[in-house]
Amino acid sequence: MPNANEDNSSALSQVQRRAVSELLRVSPVADDLARRFQEAGFSLALVGGSVRDALLGRLGNDLDFTTDARPEDVLKIVRPWADAVWEVGIAFGTVGVQKDARVGDGRQSFQIEITTYRSEAYDRTSRKPEVAYGDSIEEDLVRRDFTVNAMAVALPEKEFIDPHGGLDDLAAQVLRTPGTPEESFSDDPLRMMRAARFAAQLDFQVAPDVVTAMTDMAERIEIVSAERVRDELNKLILSAHPRQGLTLLVDTGLAGRVLPELPALRLERDEHHRHKDVYEHTLIVLEQAMALEEEGPDLTLRIAALLHDIGKPRTRRFEGDGRVSFHHHEVVGAKMTKKRMTALKYSNELVRDVSRLVELHLRFHGYGTGEWTDSAVRRYVRDAGPLLDRLHKLTRSDCTTRNKRKAATLSRAYDGLEARIAQLQQQEELDSIRPDLDGNEIMKVLGVGPGPVIGQAYKFLLELRLEEGPMEHDAAVSALKEWWAGQG
Repeated sequence: MPNANEDNSSALSQVQRRAVSELLRVSPVADDLARRFQEAGFSLALVGGSVRDALLGRLGNDLDFTTDARPEDVLKIVRPWADAVWEVGIAFGTVGVQKDARVGDGRQSFQIEITTYRSEAYDRTSRKPEVAYGDSIEEDLVRRDFTVNAMAVALPEKEFIDPHGGLDDLAAQVLRTPGTPEESFSDDPLRMMRAARFAAQLDFQVAPDVVTAMTDMAERIEIVSAERVRDELNKLILSAHPRQGLTLLVDTGLAGRVLPELPALRLERDEHHRHKDVYEHTLIVLEQAMALEEEGPDLTLRIAALLHDIGKPRTRRFEGDGRVSFHHHEVVGAKMTKKRMTALKYSNELVRDVSRLVELHLRFHGYGTGEWTDSAVRRYVRDAGPLLDRLHKLTRSDCTTRNKRKAATLSRAYDGLEARIAQLQQQEELDSIRPDLDGNEIMKVLGVGPGPVIGQAYKFLLELRLEEGPMEHDAAVSALKEWWAGQG
């Protein structure tokens, strides 16, 4: 039976073989670029996540390089070679490049970032890192966040550079920092969130000393801009194992500072256990929503799943009969969602959509008996609008009961609702419900010009359309005239 050292040696040989295969695939574009830097008197190395992903056998077409050339020299080298160049990150020493190259029998497009050797640190009162250029690749690698991201391959000679044991940590699937975690997180506190993000993306464990430093230094995250925090949170939520990263954020206290509504879900259980663990329920809902995704990770759906019950702590009541209630937690939760997402600088569109899903996630439970009228179904579709498909997924995911009979009953009821929606959509074009008369026709029938009364008439006809379904033109005109007569 092989011992642990033999197992680790075998794992290392596997990742090295994968790396060779991956590097050979991108070598036409990488070697060509490296030769140009060499001819200009500079060094170039594939670095960081690109090397890590090559070793994991998952290198894509986004390539990261590091060089001793300063940004202005990098621009001189790449402009005659690249298909496109962008300077968005040049203040941080990064030049972006897009290059189409022949790979095998076809052509591929590569997105390339080339960053000058650097060291960066935070002033304790600053939200942005101060960038200083370095002179050696070793100096560059020691400032990187984790050892698995602190490896490089010098080009074009393909020399592997690993001063901090990143290859061993990759084989062991553990996240450690090149120096002490305290120094690393002091330099850039966002690295604490990156630890949780990489744990979620790679399904790696975080070294105990790193977890301890995250816990002790959690308050340092508050000097990082909301935009950087949001971007890390998005990557974590969109990962393959978000539970792992979210649990780490909660356990270390970081979530309490960037997304406090999440740890707040860990409500104290009442002595009779009359309500489920809301925090654990939330993580299950997130995972069940992920299982329903059809076209890759859906940020809107996943955030809605994560936040759908955040109104419960504020609305919890212990009733006289011993039950626990959370009346109107969806309405309270929608307001809390809007406030938190706005603070994290999410787009207005995403804030609107996620808040709406949180607000609507309980609507279906009024349908449990299967007695909804066609009018109620129309309103459900109208209120969900373009979010209807996501609302279906969120509502189905929200069923986490262990009672198989209850779960089956809820599933059948929702099957029935979807079937009725499909039937009505076929009959009535539910996706674009409008009154049977438009604004011009309303003005013609009433004999009035534009003004508030036209909006009131339009609203009346829309409610009538939702209640009764499509109407013949003459019937709609008669109903409008009757309404107008009653307006005095």
